[in-house]
Amino acid sequence: MSFSPYLFFVGSCREAMTAYHEIFGGDLQLVTAAELPDSPPDVPGDVIMHAALTLGDTLLMASDDPSATEDGPKSGFSVSYTAKDEADAHRVFDALSKGGAVTLPVSATSWSPAFGMCTDRF
Repeated sequence: MSFSPYLFFVGSCREAMTAYHEIFGGDLQLVTAAELPDSPPDVPGDVIMHAALTLGDTLLMASDDPSATEDGPKSGFSVSYTAKDEADAHRVFDALSKGGAVTLPVSATSWSPAFGMCTDRF
């Protein structure tokens, strides 16, 4: 059994998932509303209906939420990344936090030599 995070964006799914692909690597697939024969007619064709970033056995999925508004991000979840080493932790953290907000800068903790928290710009 496994769980895969599914993220929702307000029009920035392509940009976010492309950035994640550049940061983490893997295989990125994007499906737009225009590519789906049963897409609702009122949804613009460039809206991402499904995105999948595959990294080995890990899958991160996402889509734009056509019913969402810019009133604020959805809340109540975090996505954790386990880096292969400290240099990778700093590289990924720097890339994700660029244009976002740093909650906790990367530093040594009792459970990790390089732990940090941020909210990315998406």
